[in-house]
Amino acid sequence: MSRIAKPNNKGNLSASTMKYKEKPIVFKCGNYRLIGIATSTNQLSKLGVLIIVGGPQYRSGSHRQFTLLARNLAENGIPSFRFDYRGMGDSEGNIRNFENLNEDIHSAINAFSITEKVDKIVIWGLCDAASAALYYAHTDPRVAGIILLNPWVHTEISAERARLKYYYISRLFQKSFWSKFFSGRINFIDSSMEIANSVINLLNSKYISPHYNSYDSLKKNKTFIERMLFGLNEYSGKVLLILSGNDLVSQEFQQLTELNSDWRNACNSPKIEKIILREANHTFSTRAWRSQVNELTIDWLRKNQDYL
Repeated sequence: MSRIAKPNNKGNLSASTMKYKEKPIVFKCGNYRLIGIATSTNQLSKLGVLIIVGGPQYRSGSHRQFTLLARNLAENGIPSFRFDYRGMGDSEGNIRNFENLNEDIHSAINAFSITEKVDKIVIWGLCDAASAALYYAHTDPRVAGIILLNPWVHTEISAERARLKYYYISRLFQKSFWSKFFSGRINFIDSSMEIANSVINLLNSKYISPHYNSYDSLKKNKTFIERMLFGLNEYSGKVLLILSGNDLVSQEFQQLTELNSDWRNACNSPKIEKIILREANHTFSTRAWRSQVNELTIDWLRKNQDYL
């Protein structure tokens, strides 16, 4: 199911009388000590939200988004856990990318389960943290749901294609573009060169078919995008997909689901609910956008509590 969310002008969630407390947790992943923050509520809950940090990123998130999300969740009776994976923030170890976070996520879920006595986990991830969530979710039966925001599926070709479709071509239909053009505020030569360079880059790039060879090839982990698709197909739980309208990363993902039949079929599954915030940017940088994401997260958790 897919829908476009209406803008929220309130700027914050409705007030709650429920209190929360935050406590630092030191836990082990292999031979390294990792640092997490558990945000607890005074209400018992068997369901908790693990917030995965996109990299390179600190556990508080851009604009303190993850901290604010954790507190909003707790105010609504839902405990959460956010952490620095190995090599980031205050955690030990060598830095790693999103393709190598399964051990970190597993250790964080173990620590979360012990600390907060939760036995069902919803993973929440933005950008390449959403990609990491798709790698991991199907491997752990404790994961009852996943919330994906602007999943990272970047390639040079997809970026050029998305830039042409969502930026250059769409601008031709905007009144503001033509106002600037006829007033001389747009340099026609420079703009034409930018478009030409994008087209040339596409033509010179090695063509990658939007159709993969076979489902069996996904099991060989040929590319990170194939691994994500494999994880999505293997995962049987509920999925919430939140996409920004004003974001190249999100536009690359939307383009992938349009051009690739395997991704299109996967994202049309009844287990997935898709919501688009038309004006929001990649990190939901305004207070209103962050609060809207928090509300959508909490509403989805409540709506699906019988299935999670």
